[in-house]
Amino acid sequence: MYHLLSGFYKYLFQLDEYYVLILGLDNAGKSTYLEAAKTHFTKNYKALNPNKITSTVGLNIGVIETDGCSLNFWDLGGQEELQSLWDKYYAESHAVIYVVDAFARDRIEESKAVFDKMIASELLKGIPLLVLANKQDLQDSMGVREVKPIFNQNAHLIGQRDCMGWCG
Repeated sequence: MYHLLSGFYKYLFQLDEYYVLILGLDNAGKSTYLEAAKTHFTKNYKALNPNKITSTVGLNIGVIETDGCSLNFWDLGGQEELQSLWDKYYAESHAVIYVVDAFARDRIEESKAVFDKMIASELLKGIPLLVLANKQDLQDSMGVREVKPIFNQNAHLIGQRDCMGWCG
């Protein structure tokens, strides 16, 4: 009887859980984006000072609960030696946010190469993808109109997924 009631309770009150990967090169602004999202969507959340956010070494986890759903964000370190660990998280993910530093023009080709390697994984086929052109608030940063064609070169792998800008 306990198991029946316990299962019924979980059915009624348990949140649907989804896992979202936040990927991109180091210093692209992945952790800052996650903090901004938590601040925006979590009531009474006290955000970290953006100047105090450092490069993620390993994994940074953020949870946002909204409308009967729990979004678990996995912000993975973007350093070259950590990128080889990304594919260990692909099978459990429901979506990917790939953050591009739109201000670092000198790293756009490196970011594109890492993106191409990531998007070629069979485990990510059909998974919703957002390519986020970050740091739009900085003067001389690339706009979405510049970033999108670069990352759309492998459109056959991307499918119906899109690119947007973000200031932060």
